Amino acid sequence: MTVKVLVLEDNPVARGFLCRVVRESFHDADPVFEASDLAGARRLVAATRGPGGTPGPEAFRLVMIDLELPDGNGLELLHELESYPATKIVTTLYSDDDHLFPALQAGADGYLLKEDRFEMLVQELQRIVRGQPPLSPAIARRLLAHFRETGRMVSASMSVAAEAVVEDLWSDCEKLTPRETEVLTYLSKGFTIKEIAGLMGIKWFTVNDHIKAVYRKLNVSSRAEAAVLATKHGLV
Repeated sequence: MTVKVLVLEDNPVARGFLCRVVRESFHDADPVFEASDLAGARRLVAATRGPGGTPGPEAFRLVMIDLELPDGNGLELLHELESYPATKIVTTLYSDDDHLFPALQAGADGYLLKEDRFEMLVQELQRIVRGQPPLSPAIARRLLAHFRETGRMVSASMSVAAEAVVEDLWSDCEKLTPRETEVLTYLSKGFTIKEIAGLMGIKWFTVNDHIKAVYRKLNVSSRAEAAVLATKHGLV
């Protein structure tokens, strides 16, 4: 997939990291353009427009947008690019609803967390090739939880993408040992570490080691996230 990319990120280390993710995701990508603030991003976008402000043949195909910038908020650029023919992805450290849903409502086609592993970000970014919105695993789980809580989703495509991400994560359960699967089941039912140790006849620190292994393999960071996966697939 040949793609012209704009990365808007004020932190130079994070910007370099995201550029490497892009190059790994799309091996035949055009040069990746970088901007450290809204003003710079606007200039680069304006340079791709033709007469009357219509995007020309040099328009960006992918725009990655940080939310908190020195001269404003990335949501401003999202609104300005509403009719711009690019896939627009938020790249941020924030996974809470106050940042997630305003970004999606402003027109973001995907939402990635910069704290995710390099390989995970590449995998999620490559979903664009398959026509799926790129979503970090934690975001996909949050969207599914929101759907269950409210009975609605931001969009059908986001719902499908969230399900796909969670399914991909669940395939990692094949890597769990029988002991780890048992610990995950008890954990999802609300048992404490000491209670799980008693039920399984093992030491509490051994249970803790199993929990760490489960979190690592499923790319989750909390009991709640693990419970979402376990419940979805009938372990509880």
